[in-house]
Amino acid sequence: MKYDVILAGVGGQGVLSIAAIIARAAVREGLTVRQSEVHGMAQRGGAVLAHLRLADGPIASDLVPQGGADLIISMEPLESLRYAAWLSPDGALVSAAEPFVNIPDYPAPETIVKAVRTFPRHRLVEAAVLAKQTGLPRAVNTVMVGAASLFLPLKAAALEETITANFAAKAPAVAEANRKAFRLGRGE
Repeated sequence: MKYDVILAGVGGQGVLSIAAIIARAAVREGLTVRQSEVHGMAQRGGAVLAHLRLADGPIASDLVPQGGADLIISMEPLESLRYAAWLSPDGALVSAAEPFVNIPDYPAPETIVKAVRTFPRHRLVEAAVLAKQTGLPRAVNTVMVGAASLFLPLKAAALEETITANFAAKAPAVAEANRKAFRLGRGE
């Protein structure tokens, strides 16, 4: 088994946190993990990209080949389209629906959403709305892990346990809000 993921977003949105949660859950399930990150020029607002490769055997490279991604997870819709060339023909695209307008010529959001909907396997998630329902609006990235979990070759329980462990040190309420965010992202 081999499963390749591209994670995209803008600095400060939690792309690398999502990659870490998925990677830890994969290790928990006994898989081999390779990851590569590209940080934007700005700490906040610059493009952030992570390649995440999961397999039940050795992985030769950290980078997902163009046209080889099984899944793109994007924290905003324009970034999902930026990396669409990496998606395999039968791959899935999961994107937060809310745009992050960080450039003056940002396209009309309805144009971007229409383009995302042309992908045969796509899921647009009102991640910010769902995160607010947890009482922790910053849990958008955990909502996206939940949304992506429907396509990942990992057990939901392994992802949820990893999320709990990841946030347990902060406070029990933070861990519980993130568990709820994960479940809302899954549609539960």
